[in-house]
Amino acid sequence: MCRVVDLQQAVLAKNDACAHTLREDLAARGTALVNLLSSPGSGKTALLERELTLARSRGIPVAALTADLATENDAVRLARSGVPVKQVLTDGLCHLEAEMLGGHLHGWLPADTRLLFIENVGNLVCPASYDLGEALRIVLASVTEGEDKPLKYPTAFGLAHLVVVTKMDIAEAVSFDEKEFRANVERINPGVEVVLTSARGGEGDGLMLDRALAARDGAPVHIPVMTRKSHHVHDAEDGQPCDEGHTHAAGHSHNEEHTHAGEHTHAHPAPGGHAHTTDPDTVASSRS
Repeated sequence: MCRVVDLQQAVLAKNDACAHTLREDLAARGTALVNLLSSPGSGKTALLERELTLARSRGIPVAALTADLATENDAVRLARSGVPVKQVLTDGLCHLEAEMLGGHLHGWLPADTRLLFIENVGNLVCPASYDLGEALRIVLASVTEGEDKPLKYPTAFGLAHLVVVTKMDIAEAVSFDEKEFRANVERINPGVEVVLTSARGGEGDGLMLDRALAARDGAPVHIPVMTRKSHHVHDAEDGQPCDEGHTHAAGHSHNEEHTHAGEHTHAHPAPGGHAHTTDPDTVASSRS
């Protein structure tokens, strides 16, 4: 078990070093990365499509990268907004890592991009432990998932800079208890803002975009208590150096077991890492 924990911490330390480098690189070009985490079916893609469309209508240069185990469905949907979109197929890997992400951004991200939205793999366990170099980490939960979601996934909600509730248009139909949900979020992440949205009904339109722009422009971002306590948060100088160029080889071995903040232990299959660049008219694909 000690070997597994040591290996896990080494992997996370290297990831944090890569995230630190990526964050600095993006900041130098005036781009802020927004990391979106949620369970499958939370309505993350629908809400992001609305926010991207709104950003384009305001003349704000934004881009989006979406990650899934299979299909290009989300990239096709997001591309309807008219902004640059890229699909990454992880071939079984349950999360993105900073080094992998940096490789996919190289040579693709438009130079004038102010906000880069990352739609992480639908999963509230693995992605929670991996810093991607984000300026803002947003965790989303739909009203259909239950008020106890923050208690079931404390690492994901505990490290969030912002919590977004989706599908508020059906909150009454599913007897969603907003007060209880907010109380549970507060137990895990005291002081974090919770905003209510509905991609279908329009509630909260632009809130996610506005918070992201504020973070990009230097507004104070909520500091979760768990950030200081979690053993997953490493000083980048103590980790292994990030490989120059942020490339993530298709043959990278990732079969070691990871224990996530006491939640459970599991193994990750090795990723293949297909990359697909999507715009409203064209879908091109290439090997990473």
